Amino acid sequence: MSFAKVTRGDTPNKFNVIIEIPTNAGMIKYEVDKDTQCLTVDRFMKTALQYPANYGYVPETLCGDGDPLDVLVLTPESLVAGCVIEARPVGVLRMSDEAGEDAKLLALPTEKACPMFANIQDLADVPELVLAQIKHFFEHYKDLDEGKWVKLDGYGDKAEALAEVEDAIRIYNEKS
Repeated sequence: MSFAKVTRGDTPNKFNVIIEIPTNAGMIKYEVDKDTQCLTVDRFMKTALQYPANYGYVPETLCGDGDPLDVLVLTPESLVAGCVIEARPVGVLRMSDEAGEDAKLLALPTEKACPMFANIQDLADVPELVLAQIKHFFEHYKDLDEGKWVKLDGYGDKAEALAEVEDAIRIYNEKS
């Protein structure tokens, strides 16, 4: 399968996410290589932390850092690296790092894929502990990487997440 054939889907209210890193999959950071479209090992993280949610991106989007829009997909089970899941946004974590602005969408599977989260429609519905774990991870996952840093600018609600999706589509369309 070529990841290049995966479309972004029916945006902005739902979209496809290519999962690069499953929930709690260890200290390995996987990444889809832009040229080969292969899932590769980017690096082993130096901190003893694991991604608190499935991590991937929305295809056919671009952000200010030149990468597709990053997404954390909350699921009851870890997904497999390289799978595609249809998800819906509920919020966004605003952050920046040494490469610039780097927002992370918070999303849940569509009701068709996982009806158990149908009651979570906006950021306020996400358990505080889950939000705290995500925040803690991103505050510290680069702590041992020399010259790297992260600054969190807080969470935004579903409306802000939808705007982030629309901006990433606009940038992608302008550069395509």
